[in-house]
Amino acid sequence: MSLSRRTLLAASLATLPALASGRALAQAEGQWRAVTGDNGQPIPNTRLPGELASEIGRLRGVTWLGPREASVTLYEFFDYNCPWCRAAARDLDDLVKANPDLRIGLVNNPILSVQSAQAAKVALAVQRAGGSAATAKLYAALLGPGTSGRIDGPRALEAAARLGHDRAGIEQSADSDEVREALKSQMSLAANLGLHATPSYVVGTSALLGYPGPKSLARVLSNVVECDEIACAS
Repeated sequence: MSLSRRTLLAASLATLPALASGRALAQAEGQWRAVTGDNGQPIPNTRLPGELASEIGRLRGVTWLGPREASVTLYEFFDYNCPWCRAAARDLDDLVKANPDLRIGLVNNPILSVQSAQAAKVALAVQRAGGSAATAKLYAALLGPGTSGRIDGPRALEAAARLGHDRAGIEQSADSDEVREALKSQMSLAANLGLHATPSYVVGTSALLGYPGPKSLARVLSNVVECDEIACAS
């Protein structure tokens, strides 16, 4: 989520009556539930149609992390050239270690540039060749600690080659109809769900639009376990 959007939210907050209820305040900020990020700013969130949210797990090309049978499943829709996605990727290991009963599904939503879409196609080709474990390694190589700069198709191909994949084979697969259709399906569902920010998160039938930070995201997951909502009633 952009800084200007966060500033706008903060300005809107200042104009609300001091005695407004938490629920009314959340709704005024474009929130289904009152959720704040690590920086204290409200994080827009919404309730999703259950029939649409249930389609995420059936998408082709989702990269899965964590146990198949988990108490909570969190989906992240991301763009390889989103700075907030890079920050989220660097916190991913800690999130997984702290939540052993969490399953994460990484879904491509390259809405920022053509270069992002090129990288996503390479990642989908790697997944076709090696499954989620291989794609998770590529994701870490492109977005993990120590990485920087624009990510495009050639850079993703170079990273895949360094991980032991056949560059020519991956490039051919990335241009295949199967990969194009998989990426189209992921992006179409993201659009239908209204996930216009990167990253966006879906847990159950709730969506968070923007990265709340590691502490806030951990709190959201704890709330889901406790009360099946991203924010429990006080």
